[in-house]
Amino acid sequence: MEDKERYKAGERAIAPIVATVVPALIVTVLMVVTAISSRPRERIEIDIVRPVEDDPITPIDDDPPPDPPPEIDPPEVTPEITIIPDVPQTTAEVLTPQPVQPAAEPVTVKPAPADAVQNIKCIVRMPGMPTSRTPGARAVLVGGGADNGDPTTEQAVMKALRWLKKTQRTDGSWTGNPVSNTGLAVLAYLAHGEVPSGSREFGQTVERALDYLINAQTGEGDETRFRGADGNEYAFLIATYALSEAYGMTRNPNAKVAAMKGLGRIVRNQSPTGGWDYGLNRTSTRDDMSFAGWALQALKAGKMAGLHPEGLDECIKRAMKCLEQRNFRGGGFGYTAGGGPTGLTATGCLAMQLLGFGDRPEVKSALDYMREWRPAFDKDKMAAKTPGACPQYYCYYAAQCKYQAGMGPGATPADKQAWQQWNAAMKALYPKSIITPAETVEGPDGQPKAIGYWTNADAHGAGDTMATCLCALQLMVYYRYLPTTQAERREAPPRKGRAETVRPREVAVDVDI
Repeated sequence: MEDKERYKAGERAIAPIVATVVPALIVTVLMVVTAISSRPRERIEIDIVRPVEDDPITPIDDDPPPDPPPEIDPPEVTPEITIIPDVPQTTAEVLTPQPVQPAAEPVTVKPAPADAVQNIKCIVRMPGMPTSRTPGARAVLVGGGADNGDPTTEQAVMKALRWLKKTQRTDGSWTGNPVSNTGLAVLAYLAHGEVPSGSREFGQTVERALDYLINAQTGEGDETRFRGADGNEYAFLIATYALSEAYGMTRNPNAKVAAMKGLGRIVRNQSPTGGWDYGLNRTSTRDDMSFAGWALQALKAGKMAGLHPEGLDECIKRAMKCLEQRNFRGGGFGYTAGGGPTGLTATGCLAMQLLGFGDRPEVKSALDYMREWRPAFDKDKMAAKTPGACPQYYCYYAAQCKYQAGMGPGATPADKQAWQQWNAAMKALYPKSIITPAETVEGPDGQPKAIGYWTNADAHGAGDTMATCLCALQLMVYYRYLPTTQAERREAPPRKGRAETVRPREVAVDVDI
């Protein structure tokens, strides 16, 4: 009994202690937990890098560029041009006498560092262009000779580019049809290697022109249009051509978007027979050769720039089939499907050459058809059998056809001679027939520079801007595109084991057809 009483007494003694200590422990634990949970947590910053679409990795060559060729100034007197034997003498048309200008500065064979123009980050240069549109390369290709240009041709080109600069409107366009003429002007500047970034004299001119074309584009899909374009949509094709080439040379993302929209509409609105017609009417089967010529030049420029709208390769295959089976008749290419050969023979011939089919029999036959053609501003002087109105339109294509055939590796003696004959006549005609007005522009050295333009009366009223661009582009054929008949330039499926061609600071685009 005594033990029981002692046990009860112990319980009574411990109870107050337990009642006090346990709650205190619980409160303490809660306070510790609350303090820990209320402490600020450390923030770990994580940068997420997402890949940029269509941003090619450009290899960098740390080797210094080769020394430029020595600077050679031509004599101030007009050099004598020797016409190759058997070349009919081409008489330049007599134009209205113009005021005498300050003596044009001699065209320096090496006017600037070789990479001065193409100094653009992440540039994708088109095959055939990497060394041909830079000042250093141009210098070599206008040094004279039967195959190339000379100082007088380059002086004429500079006058034309300066005239275009002076006549550009404040919105960046040119008079006439603003869309097509602005597209042609952009092509002329790009052919000379002039780009917004890197061209001291013409950079702003090109930038404003590109801004005009980009801002003039409206709509989406098949509703894509250019404000101010002609109803036939020739201007649409030329503007798309210019934007595609501009993207290839500048990597301007806005030019890319606009070019892709234009290229997509061209591809989707091909006729079921493989050609194109006015208004990009996909249901027509006229297969207009003139219209198709600009469409195919635009698609070519797009492929070279790495722009591939859905269905592009099949579109080009159908176009080649149409050229061979529907537009080719009687040794040349006709205006529409089934027609006899016309001045547009040069258009179909160039289209096949640029797209890698320069060895086809249709091209060889077309070159024979054009064998006796000579550059002219009068349709009756271009050939015994007149090719039609607006001879400069045909000369623009013929100059490129003859150059491609006559300057490529494996050129036949006949094709080489045909190019040299055309080139001699072209060099004799164009520099002498450029119209030089009294106005001048300030050059990059602060001195007044002569300007000049060509005019070509024709049935279409194209205007002096178009004529000037077409003539200037012919005088830049030496460095605009290298011959596409070279195996490494040809747009054909690569051989097994053949690696993609990569050049320093460029991405060379190999495409399959």
